[in-house]
This record gives sequence, structure tokens and C-alpha cells, in this order.
Amino acid sequence: MKILYINNDGGGFADYISIEPETTISKFVDQRLKHGIAADYLIRVNRQPVSSDYILQEGDRVSLTPTKIEGARGASGKSHGPRETERVQFAPTGC
Repeated sequence: MKILYINNDGGGFADYISIEPETTISKFVDQRLKHGIAADYLIRVNRQPVSSDYILQEGDRVSLTPTKIEGARGASGKSHGPRETERVQFAPTGC
């Protein structure tokens, strides 16, 4: 059966893919997130949150969106150091 898979990780993409009948959303996420943790993603089917035992249906629209983005500021609002594009400027020495 076919579903629309929307991957919002990195560059992102959307495509119709074939999956086995009776596939739960939990099994689908485990197959797709080889190097990720499901808890770090907002997982929706047909724009709605679903339980892990939801069985995907023909034509469902599944989206995986990361909630943690590498290099983003933490909850404290502090940066993790200067970015590559930021330059540290010093006052001129001696006049």
C-alpha cells in the first residue's frame, strides 16, 4: 500500500512510498529513523498526532519533524559559542 511520507529533517522531502499492510506508526518510524530517536521528532498522520499503535492506512500522510535542531540555542538562550560566520572583533592596540 502507498502513503505520502514527508521528511522535514535536514533538506526535507516528500514522496509516496510503499509499505507493508498492518504497519504501525511505531514500526514505520523505527524503520525510517535509523540514527534518530523518535522522542526527538514531532510525528503526525494526516496532520494529527497519533498513538504508537496506530495502523497506517492507504493514502495516509505521515510527517516527521525534528524538535531538536543541531546548533540551536538552548532553553537558557545562550549560544554554544560563535558560529563559523561570526567574527570576534578586538579593539585596536596602541595609537
